[in-house]
Amino acid sequence: MFGRNRSTEETVEPTPVKADGKGRPTPKRREAERGRRRAIAAPKDRKQAYRQARVRSREERARAAAGLRAGEERHFPPRDRGPVRKYARDLVDSRRSVGEFFLPFTLIILVLFIAGGAGGYGQLSVFANSLWLAMATLMVLDSAYLVVKLRRGLQRSLPGESHRGAALYAVMRSTQIRRLRVPPPRVRPGRRRV
Repeated sequence: MFGRNRSTEETVEPTPVKADGKGRPTPKRREAERGRRRAIAAPKDRKQAYRQARVRSREERARAAAGLRAGEERHFPPRDRGPVRKYARDLVDSRRSVGEFFLPFTLIILVLFIAGGAGGYGQLSVFANSLWLAMATLMVLDSAYLVVKLRRGLQRSLPGESHRGAALYAVMRSTQIRRLRVPPPRVRPGRRRV
């Protein structure tokens, strides 16, 4: 009454063995580890290992520097990567700025200060001082114009991207001498308006 009725029970068939099995026994741990080991040409002494590491490091730096000079973005430092930084670089490189002439003018002004003070020419020192103030004022005005132009262009061209730090990046790049800029300029001045 409470037991199972054996006559209505279905016969359970055994599950078939997978046909796509590996077909070989599992290797022992010792054999598996031996198979994973590679032949490493380890140097015999510490000095030789240090020399090899220096050579490898030098080659990697040379490859990265060549890629940076060629303008390959994968070799750029993290601060220079991305579409916003590329836009800022192209904008700065497409125009002449007062900042890129600041260092040469500073050297000229310094020579005028020294010549005016040492030679007893007071008027030369006054001229150098006024030239210094004019140069600093022009640089501030040019940087402000660059920031306004950059922000408008980024809002228009890349509205979904984060523009954080782009203004400072552009101003710092505009103060560098054009030939010494890293990454190198891709756009010639006056060629392309961004």
